[in-house]
Amino acid sequence: MDATDLAHGLFRILETGDPALAADVVHEDFRNREAVVSPAACALPGPSGVLASGAWMRSAFSDLRFPVLGIARNDDQVWVRLRMQGRHTGPFVRFRDGALDQAIPPTGRDIDFEQIHVLDLRDGKVAGHEAVRDDITMLGQLGVFPPSPAVALRMLAWRVTGQAARAATRVTAQAAEAAGLAQHNPGQGR
Repeated sequence: MDATDLAHGLFRILETGDPALAADVVHEDFRNREAVVSPAACALPGPSGVLASGAWMRSAFSDLRFPVLGIARNDDQVWVRLRMQGRHTGPFVRFRDGALDQAIPPTGRDIDFEQIHVLDLRDGKVAGHEAVRDDITMLGQLGVFPPSPAVALRMLAWRVTGQAARAATRVTAQAAEAAGLAQHNPGQGR
C-alpha cells in the first residue's frame, strides 16, 4: 500500500473494526498520542490499540465515517484532513488517567466536524498517530458546550445514578474485546 492507501485504511479500520485490515495497515509498534482520553486498551501498541479505538468510537456513534477532504505526504508522514461524522446513539465516555472523566448520554444528534491527523509511517505501515480535532464543535453539536440544560441534567443524573460508571465499564470491556481481535488475527505482524 502507498501512503494514501494506508491513511484511508487506518480510518476504514476505525469505521469497521476489520482486524485483517488492521494487520495490513498498522505497524506492530504503532502508538496513538490521542489515546489519553480513551479506554486503556486504546493505548495498546499495534493493531490492538487501533481496533480498541474504533470500538470505543463506534460504541458512541452509529454510522461512523471519516470522509477524507485532503491528504499531503512525504516519505515519513501523511497529513489527513477529514470530517468525523455519525449519530450519537450510545454513551460517549471520555477518560482521564484511566478513570471515568465524562459520560455523555446518547442524544440522537448528528456530529459532523473537521479534524487533521498526522500519521507517522515506518516499514510500509502506520506507526504513529496524533490529531488536531475540533472537539468544541462536536461538543456543541451534542449540546454539551455550551451546556444545554437538558443535556447537563441528563449527564448529572447519569453520574449520580451510576449509569455513567456502568457505561464506562461497558465501553472499557468493548474496547478490550476489540483489542483481543488483533491477537487472534493470523495476519498480524506481517
